[in-house]
Amino acid sequence: MSHDDHHAVTIPAPGPEFVAHEVAHHFSSPVQEFQAGKLGFWLFLATEILLFGGLFAAYFYFHEVYPETFRVGGQQLDWRLGALNTSVLLLSSWTMAMGVRSAQTSQKSKTMMYLTLTVLGAVGFMVIKFIEYKAKNEHGLVVFSELFSGYENGQISWFKDYDGVMKDVPHGHMFFAIYLTMTAIHGLHVIIGAIAIIYVMIGTSKGRYHAGYYLPVDLVGLYWHLVDLIWIFLFPLLYLVP
Repeated sequence: MSHDDHHAVTIPAPGPEFVAHEVAHHFSSPVQEFQAGKLGFWLFLATEILLFGGLFAAYFYFHEVYPETFRVGGQQLDWRLGALNTSVLLLSSWTMAMGVRSAQTSQKSKTMMYLTLTVLGAVGFMVIKFIEYKAKNEHGLVVFSELFSGYENGQISWFKDYDGVMKDVPHGHMFFAIYLTMTAIHGLHVIIGAIAIIYVMIGTSKGRYHAGYYLPVDLVGLYWHLVDLIWIFLFPLLYLVP
């Protein structure tokens, strides 16, 4: 018997539709494995907060320097679409929490159902965001085909402002640069979160997660709640406060 086999710890499956979980060889107990995974993920979430913290700092700085630019820029956003996206994410946060709870109580079908609804929420969020981006592109406030083109005739190429709504404020592009950066990075996190949820759905379908072992579902749930929390700050700052 090898050294690793001697220390192998297996969490039994609670039913025939589930599979037993073998604790990783470098952990001495399931509790240690769970706590280490949870601590490591919280440290990762801290780096995510640092990332968005820098973006929020940029927002507050430029809002202070160009308040009128942000006021007029904010009026070009559709707060109804922002509110709808907020509702979608809040609902998906609830379905994610219910998915984690279902995994904790070994309810395989319910876990799959709630995780599927959460992914659908992510898809709905991105569809609404696409509609919003499409409108900004049509009005020349963010011309996506020109995002990486630099300058054109001394002007920023991605900011055309076809209707001239920002002509009376200084640096009219500034608000939309902040808006696009913050919402696009957040949207990327929504996509990554959806992919992570699909990953745990595959594991759920194979019966890997149950009352004895549900760590991956729990960690993905934490990530999704952070994505939701960040949007709760983005919505009022971009759509309501300016």
